[in-house]
Amino acid sequence: MKQIIALGGGGFSMEPDNPLLDLYILGQSQKETPKICFIPTASGDADSYIGRFYDFFKQQDCEPTHLSLFKPPAQALEELVLSQDILYVGGGNTKNLLVLWKEWGLDRIIEKAWNQGIILAGISAGSICWFEQGVTDSYGEDLHALACLGFLPGSNCPHYDGEANRRPAFQRLLTEGLIKPGLAADDGAALHFIGQDLHGAVSSRPHAKAYRVARGSEQELETRFLGKE
Repeated sequence: MKQIIALGGGGFSMEPDNPLLDLYILGQSQKETPKICFIPTASGDADSYIGRFYDFFKQQDCEPTHLSLFKPPAQALEELVLSQDILYVGGGNTKNLLVLWKEWGLDRIIEKAWNQGIILAGISAGSICWFEQGVTDSYGEDLHALACLGFLPGSNCPHYDGEANRRPAFQRLLTEGLIKPGLAADDGAALHFIGQDLHGAVSSRPHAKAYRVARGSEQELETRFLGKE
């Protein structure tokens, strides 16, 4: 079964004291102690980011590791990637992520992993990268449309409630015909796909939501809070 879990925001890097989304990701694996690999390319493989990943996941029932393209592993990339149960992609600059993945052939390896049933997950840049297009700040302060991997149809916008300019920028890009209709997620919300179909939306915060967005319209999706009301 092919799965992608795209976080608008949250997880260990934004909510270190709220494990609900990350535990949800681990829970989608059929393994008792799933192997989870962090791919922090978008942050330039920042050591502090990698450290926060291990700080959280070493306390869980899993086997954490990470994949750096700036300090490549001795193990072949494809061998490392295909030995995992979950690939978790961090936030940062999506354009740089895509360029580096394509240069290393990692985009094709990750697609192969997805087709083999390895769960793909990620936050922010690690969310929009899976779609045809994303709303990104990769070019600086302004938000632009960016062509992405296209594993999932349409467009994606993270941080929908967390950054004041996200919602109006998405509508502007739709109105100008620069981006396809798609899905948005608040900080603390995640979109769970099985195959290319949206299976559901979940959240780590009671009021975090996901939305289906088109030109001039926004439909709030039913979003299941993972905690106790």
